[in-house]
Amino acid sequence: MGIGKIVIASVTCIFCITGKVEAQQRGILGKQAPEWDVIQWFQLPEGTNVIDVGNFKGKVLYLYCFQSWCPGCHSSGFPTLKRLVGRYGEDEKVAFVAVQTVFEGHQTNTPKRGFECAKRYDLDIPFGHSGGPGQASTVMRRYRTGGTPWTVIIDAKGTVRYNGFHINPKQGGQWINALKAEIRVPEQDKTKRPAPLDAPQAKQTNE
Repeated sequence: MGIGKIVIASVTCIFCITGKVEAQQRGILGKQAPEWDVIQWFQLPEGTNVIDVGNFKGKVLYLYCFQSWCPGCHSSGFPTLKRLVGRYGEDEKVAFVAVQTVFEGHQTNTPKRGFECAKRYDLDIPFGHSGGPGQASTVMRRYRTGGTPWTVIIDAKGTVRYNGFHINPKQGGQWINALKAEIRVPEQDKTKRPAPLDAPQAKQTNE
């Protein structure tokens, strides 16, 4: 291998290592889920103007962060969300929320365009909008999301148990089932319960 190729390969490896380190800093796995402070909502229950993470204590919460122009949101994120809502949408122990966490393309990723995604995918769940020109998304900042699509799964105690870019319907179902099973465990025995065996390993997702 020539010297030039060696240098390029070395730089590439350094970049990969740096990227992995940065990726490990994304998300808040294992921490208490922060409040969203989102004020723009669509499809909330009648008589409700605002919701926040605290409204879902006691349930497994699947939080989906997207942008309307994000290709990955439409190729994988929304289809996965739709499959899971179809399976667990009537389950009283599970809740779904989608929030458009805007960090670019503010003229395109508007609340209107974000809420249109609910109709496009026939998703009858709360849709929020967070972020705008000169105003960073509170959800993106507090949850340290790596971008979009970004999925967060929060257990019944309000702890983030999964966060990352890539999750498919099978993995999502495994996580939901495992965290639902924890709800049935008596409070005094929860500290003795090992991590769910049927759930994927909790780890930050490299991108």
